[in-house]
Amino acid sequence: MGKLLGFIGATVGSSIGWWAGARVGIMTAFLVSVVGTGVGLYAAHRVNDHYFG
Repeated sequence: MGKLLGFIGATVGSSIGWWAGARVGIMTAFLVSVVGTGVGLYAAHRVNDHYFG
């Protein structure tokens, strides 16, 4: 379950980061997307620990 949540968290975080950074430029979109991926993975890890053990 942890890997699935990690994949979903990374995808959602990356998408939100890309959307937010694309307003400035493509390089900003890429960098914010990378940060969003990390935040999504962290959030998914926290959800997995809290709900699934």
